[in-house]
Amino acid sequence: MRIRKNAIIQAYHLEVIAMEIRTLRYFLVIAQEKNITRAADILHVTQPTLSRQMMDLEKELGTVLMLRGKNGLTLTDDGIFFYQRAEEIVELADRLENAFVEKNADISGLISIGATEAVGSRLFAKCIKQFSEKYPLVQFVMYNEMADYIKDRMDKELIDVGLLLEPVDTSKYDFIRLSQKETWGVLMRDDHPLAEYASITPDEIAEYPLILPMREQVRAEILNWLKREEKDLRIPLSYTLLSNAVLLVEEGLGCAFCLDGALAIRSCPKLRFISIYPEHTTRSVLVWKKNKLFSPAASLFIQEINMLCAKMK
Repeated sequence: MRIRKNAIIQAYHLEVIAMEIRTLRYFLVIAQEKNITRAADILHVTQPTLSRQMMDLEKELGTVLMLRGKNGLTLTDDGIFFYQRAEEIVELADRLENAFVEKNADISGLISIGATEAVGSRLFAKCIKQFSEKYPLVQFVMYNEMADYIKDRMDKELIDVGLLLEPVDTSKYDFIRLSQKETWGVLMRDDHPLAEYASITPDEIAEYPLILPMREQVRAEILNWLKREEKDLRIPLSYTLLSNAVLLVEEGLGCAFCLDGALAIRSCPKLRFISIYPEHTTRSVLVWKKNKLFSPAASLFIQEINMLCAKMK
């Protein structure tokens, strides 16, 4: 009798969780469509049912998530925050469901990876290619982000493996440090006054407009090398990934501090990369969260990474 009662309680809890995830999915569709009626059609529920679900959700949270107007629905500040968290929860729920499906099938499923722009991306690409050939049923999702964003998604268990650039606090992660060095320098147009220099000193570059990375630790290192405070420099733009910042360099907005391994540089024949002096280098690291229960596919991928890196040492 006791066992049956426990089973009923567990089934009830699972049903409640499923209902709550469904409510989050409803909210996400409504926010995307900005219209309850269209969302109801997509979700195959009635408009009154959907409206009542959203009113109950707002009542439970004690806040207004969306404003109803003639031109549709608009998210409040709380609504925007809730939307971001709901996306993460639903994605995590989907990944958890997929992990259980994988346990009873051939190695398949989804591996989520995050990568910064770095020369280490080439090794990462090799790992992915070899793994895909070995396990063709596995699919990858790649997030190209700044290191801090990748770490945030990894901490929330939304990313399995990340390629980051040092400095990185690895206390929460297992990691492999890649052997290739990345050299810091300045990307500029080939008609810039310093374009023919072999290397650049702080005094030579500080008088020109500079485009700097947004990542705080990296930015602090650059300012330390320049021996300047931000208020003493002209910084018209800050960037997360170099790809779009390159276009602004081409337009003459300023010179961008970046690494020689950033892949965006390779397709810009009219730009010059000049290393800074004294030389400043860093390395890429592949990281994954400690003590995390990975899906079978992700666990195998991490094993493959370790073996490939060991062969290259």
